[in-house]
Amino acid sequence: MASPPIALFDMDGTLADYHGRLRADLARIAAPGEGVGDLFGEGVPAYMEARRHVITSQAGWWLGLAPFPLGWDILHLVQDLGFRIVVLTKGPSSKPGAWTEKVQWCDRHLKGVVEGITITHDKGLVYGKVLVDDYPDYIERWLAYRPRGMAVMPAHPHNEGFSHPQVVRYDGTNLEAVRRAVLACLRRDDACEDDGA
Repeated sequence: MASPPIALFDMDGTLADYHGRLRADLARIAAPGEGVGDLFGEGVPAYMEARRHVITSQAGWWLGLAPFPLGWDILHLVQDLGFRIVVLTKGPSSKPGAWTEKVQWCDRHLKGVVEGITITHDKGLVYGKVLVDDYPDYIERWLAYRPRGMAVMPAHPHNEGFSHPQVVRYDGTNLEAVRRAVLACLRRDDACEDDGA
């Protein structure tokens, strides 16, 4: 009997509302009339990076993140389809406390739901049939090792316009398209199996 397929779930921006909390915290310390601006990509000012680092280094910050609804919609969908759920999150090198708090967050919000938690620097090394992640670079890295894999991307401003034939972007209105894509992946005989070592 084959074991159930594995769905890998990112935390920050996927299951946990990292972006909403960070924007709110940055807005609280902004000067009058100063906007928060783009948090990712080229051109983020050094002072904004420094603020982000100070905010996310606070004890309890990661543990206090609220659940992110789009990610939970996808989680419930793949659970209903019989997937095993594994959290796959990147551990910030300069914030070892975040690693502990990410595990505590999973214990608080996902107890009995996830079968494992993997904290890594390289998501491309971790096997699954489906990856759910909001960050294009991590998805592309993962797909580089799994040319027949598929990914689901919760919608955010930083991934708007991203397009890839093996990625479905979920914006809260197209859960049926996500379901069809995941079912198509499951129907392919081993099509989403790991092609690597």
